[in-house]
Amino acid sequence: MKALMISADNFEDTELLVPYYRLREEGMEVDIASMKRGKIKGKRGYEVEVTKALEDVNPDEYDVLILPGGKAPETVRKQDRALEIVKHFLASDKPVSAICHGPQILISAGLMKGRRATCYHSVAPELQAAGALYEDKEVVVDGRLVTARQPSDLPAFMRETMKLIRMHGTLKHSAA
Repeated sequence: MKALMISADNFEDTELLVPYYRLREEGMEVDIASMKRGKIKGKRGYEVEVTKALEDVNPDEYDVLILPGGKAPETVRKQDRALEIVKHFLASDKPVSAICHGPQILISAGLMKGRRATCYHSVAPELQAAGALYEDKEVVVDGRLVTARQPSDLPAFMRETMKLIRMHGTLKHSAA
């Protein structure tokens, strides 16, 4: 199985690194996509290598999409190619997980109307204005969409993300 993470500079470090290493732990190949290849830097100084430029991403090659938060989604949501990719994932009924400000990308893609979701508290009014059914809970699962609020919700976020991947993918491990 292959996972795609889309981010940019000023990502929330734990919201990118925890899912990245958890998926790798399961034996998944994980690509990090951004506007261009090279390194992106998190809010707390961690750097990660971008393995794919957004323009080079073929969403058919991936089984799951992860959208970390921080300030990066504000940049990513302005990229037409990023919006095309997230639309493809949801239209293909593939698992999508977004945490903190990550749902902003889904909002910009016009994908939240009528969906149950959560996000960082400052994004909640925007999520509601986009027609989402906002729930202030550590994690919300709506079909194949998983959303969470903040770094402290990462255990629940990853638990539900891994459940979804196992239900709809090929992972065989039973431990979350």
